[in-house]
Amino acid sequence: MLDLFLARLHQKHRTLAFPGGPPPVLPERYRGLPVINEGRCEEGCTACAEACPTEAVLLSPRLGIDLGRCLFCSDCVEACPTDALSFGGDFRQAARNRDDLVVDEERAIRLATALDKKSRRLFGRSLKLRQVSAGGCNGCESDVNVLSTLVWDIGRFGINIVASPRHADGLIITGPVTENMRLALEKTYAAVAPPKIVIAVGACAISGGPFVGHPEAHDGAGSVVPVDLYVPGCPPHPLTILDGLLRLLGRIEEEPGKRAR
Repeated sequence: MLDLFLARLHQKHRTLAFPGGPPPVLPERYRGLPVINEGRCEEGCTACAEACPTEAVLLSPRLGIDLGRCLFCSDCVEACPTDALSFGGDFRQAARNRDDLVVDEERAIRLATALDKKSRRLFGRSLKLRQVSAGGCNGCESDVNVLSTLVWDIGRFGINIVASPRHADGLIITGPVTENMRLALEKTYAAVAPPKIVIAVGACAISGGPFVGHPEAHDGAGSVVPVDLYVPGCPPHPLTILDGLLRLLGRIEEEPGKRAR
């Protein structure tokens, strides 16, 4: 027992100081919010769009990226001969509306806004969520699970993952919603007492990801249940998920007119 106490003293405080404290330091290899420089594009070049496996790269009316479809695989970056596309280091990407995930050089991502005052009074101090893997690969599921560990500790914000939808205020959905999971998702959603919220985590849950259009998938949670928060990524970084949750609860608010980078 003494050895355990000594080890804990040696480890010191491990919980991430977020949202306060110094900005989180992410690895150089981290692929965050895309950076678009359409001025570098060669006229008539479509290499980036052709390389994208999910048709997330848009060429009309201007060069853009649909973050709801993007797998952050960097195929478009490698295919672009003029470096018009790259990935930055910004983890802030969650949005309230599906259309807000479409970004280009002129249109920045519109980060998630808070729930209305009545909902914040209900959920703001104690938010219980049931996680539903609707055919996911366990990537997004793992990053949701890690939020309950020592470093992230979402319990300090009053947010907890619960075992039963009857004890939950809403759902965290991952996966493209396969046909085998469609009825299970509908029943789980129905078991949550209203009012309730739904959070779609990852490209699969937002748009179907690499399975979009597949006859055995339903192209994301929005085709089955209403969605209140979209968290893009494949999988999204735990910071992206946590940032979205705290914005939804009004714990983080973007400065007026500030463009996300």
